[in-house]
Amino acid sequence: MHKLAAFFSLILLLVAASPALSKDNVDPGFYFDRGNSYFNSEDYENAIKAYTQAISLSPEFLDAYHNRGLAYYRKGKYEEAISDFSKVLAKNNQSVQDYNSRALAYLKTGQFNYAIADYDKVVSISPNSADAYHNRGIAYANSGKYDEAIDDYNKAISIRPKDMNAYMSRGVAFYKKALEDFKRACDGGSAIACDNVKQMSK
Repeated sequence: MHKLAAFFSLILLLVAASPALSKDNVDPGFYFDRGNSYFNSEDYENAIKAYTQAISLSPEFLDAYHNRGLAYYRKGKYEEAISDFSKVLAKNNQSVQDYNSRALAYLKTGQFNYAIADYDKVVSISPNSADAYHNRGIAYANSGKYDEAIDDYNKAISIRPKDMNAYMSRGVAFYKKALEDFKRACDGGSAIACDNVKQMSK
């Protein structure tokens, strides 16, 4: 995988809204807000515990699932994050933030086809999302589909021309595609191509 994390352009968004606090601490909103406080302090373990308590009191509390998924993601527990984002999407299949978040977790675990499918949903709902095109391009590139990756980077750049990460990603895709072509030419007997492969592989 080519420096995948370096090219992530999507910011995972913590849901901040919650029900009112309860004095007797049995309102799920109390634990939700406590989880957000822990999350913002980068205490993800306690954030997960607080969100879990909120969910135990209100099993349909989708924002708590989403934020717990983010906490799992930050701890590197990507499968648990995917599970939480999937729970939200089972109830709300138009949640762009959960498709985006789940796709990033899929990217982290090398499940590129699933990531692509989630980004397909994002661009169908939000066709001007430069982040979705950029990150789908990353998934394509890591699947060896450089033409598709370049197409997506082009779309991202057309939407957000000053996104230097998209230019970098596109450059890497062109580089990888060129290296493949030089390798084919080298295998076919081109000494110049073999020299290029050696230089590019250093």
